[in-house]
Amino acid sequence: MFNPSLLMREDLRRLKPYQPHDYPDTVKLDANENPYPFPAEALEEIGAMVGRVDFPRYPDPVANDLRRDLADYAGVQPEQILVGNGSDEIILNLAMAFGGGRSVVIAAPTFSMYRIDSQIAGAEPVEVPRSDNFDINAGVMVMAVRGTGAKLMILCSPNNPTGNATKMEVIEEIVDNTDALVVVDQAYIEFGGEDCVRLLDKYPNVAILRTFSKAFGLAGLRVGYLLASPAVINELMRIKQPYNLNSFSQMSARVALKYLPRFKAQWQKIIAHRDELSQQLSKMPGLEVYPSDANFILFRTGLDADFVHSRLIEKKVLIRNLGKDMPGYLRVSVGTAQENAVFIKALSEIIGEVK
Repeated sequence: MFNPSLLMREDLRRLKPYQPHDYPDTVKLDANENPYPFPAEALEEIGAMVGRVDFPRYPDPVANDLRRDLADYAGVQPEQILVGNGSDEIILNLAMAFGGGRSVVIAAPTFSMYRIDSQIAGAEPVEVPRSDNFDINAGVMVMAVRGTGAKLMILCSPNNPTGNATKMEVIEEIVDNTDALVVVDQAYIEFGGEDCVRLLDKYPNVAILRTFSKAFGLAGLRVGYLLASPAVINELMRIKQPYNLNSFSQMSARVALKYLPRFKAQWQKIIAHRDELSQQLSKMPGLEVYPSDANFILFRTGLDADFVHSRLIEKKVLIRNLGKDMPGYLRVSVGTAQENAVFIKALSEIIGEVK
């Protein structure tokens, strides 16, 4: 009998497919999304423009108009930008271009797709543990690159799921002492941390990942981008899919940038709610709450994380149980004031039930 599993690369057979669970009618605080509606004026503008999209034609393969707008926003040149179908696609391209057949050094714990995409690309992920407070040791990261011969390093700042940002001097020490391409994923930079763009003029081996999925509320349209030297962008163009970002997503991302003041107002609300939520969690008995520069908070309780997670679902609140990657830890996205209040009430009740 035909068995497609036997035709796959043996190392890929161990990967588990991503199968999200559906929890309808819950307060959804598990995916670090922007909890606020897309600005109504921006939606109206997108609606008016849909009729002008030439759907029978392929999209601009390099998204020139979007790159020009992004250059203004990020403070770089258009030729320093690569856009992707979410930053997930760009992570995979980076792993294929610079990691395949070699090692990829990753500061862990962090976003699991760095490891998974490295494996898919035929690279060996080398996870370098962060300290007890989830900081990065520059010397250890550099030694890992030298010891493995890796040509690619990925670190996330602010880091998902721990929430902390890496200091600029630490990143610069790493970049200054390696010839590997150092990718800094700054998906959450609009909420905190130091912008690494200024490193691009000084170091040719720096690349910066960004996304529209978090701060700009476009997770459903999958728009990510990379900032790097033109030389790095040109190498990645060799393997980029020719029409990877559809016309509608390109157009919508450009509209989102036009409404930057509206989004900045949302970001300020999220940051304020994050700080308030952190204070509320810190007052609960038995909770250890970690500082965050992102739009989510990492914490753990004195209770079993699986138990807390399942009880919250029963109370119609969904947060992230970090499972085997970080056993005992939970991550909650910052929601609206009302959503945060529902979460705090539910968690308080669960803790109170066990006393």
